[in-house]
Amino acid sequence: MDDAPGALSAASLLQLIWLASPALPVGGFSYSEGLEAGIEWAGLATEEAAADWLADQLHLGLGRADLAVVAQAIPAWRGGDMARIRALNDWVFQTRESAEFLLQTEQMGRSFVEWLKLRHADVASVFAGLAASYPVAFAFAASRTEAPVRDACLAFAFGWAENMTAAAVKAVPLGQSAGQRMLGRLAAEIPTAVDSAITLADDDRQAFSPMLAVLSARHETQYSRLFRS
Repeated sequence: MDDAPGALSAASLLQLIWLASPALPVGGFSYSEGLEAGIEWAGLATEEAAADWLADQLHLGLGRADLAVVAQAIPAWRGGDMARIRALNDWVFQTRESAEFLLQTEQMGRSFVEWLKLRHADVASVFAGLAASYPVAFAFAASRTEAPVRDACLAFAFGWAENMTAAAVKAVPLGQSAGQRMLGRLAAEIPTAVDSAITLADDDRQAFSPMLAVLSARHETQYSRLFRS
């Protein structure tokens, strides 16, 4: 059956699903982004508390920073604007508020580029001299599909939500049904976060989450931890 008029092609839709999959070998499953420290020191001991935390992180963290970068980097990649790409990439690195958050975006970006080399012959030359952060590397992959920016951002956010929900299930701990309820809530809130992110100008992006930064720093010396952040 042909794609409906105006609909994203099946090939591009499947590419987006693939790019957002936690099964992609970029290491997202190994990070909790401060959630594990929040369980230890901020009382995230229930499904409700963890769900509220992740919803806040979606809107106040991801939506104001990485999602906005993805939204701006996709057209820059499509237009071959490497100066813009480097500026966005530098912003990501400069605004990471802890050593673990910096390590995460460095490692996931590097792993994503290595995986992309298996898919696109020009990746090595495109990224020569550019140590890509994760959102910038993701944006490159999304730019090679037909997906509109909004759809790519929805996929990026849902991939984040799947990883974070899995982290909560393991670390709180919670049952699988609780994890699915949390993922359902995040999925319902993601469109609003994306719609806000794609409107942000450079001066409106921000990565200022003081309590999250403190918890991330404390996680570096947390006793008996499951995750790298």
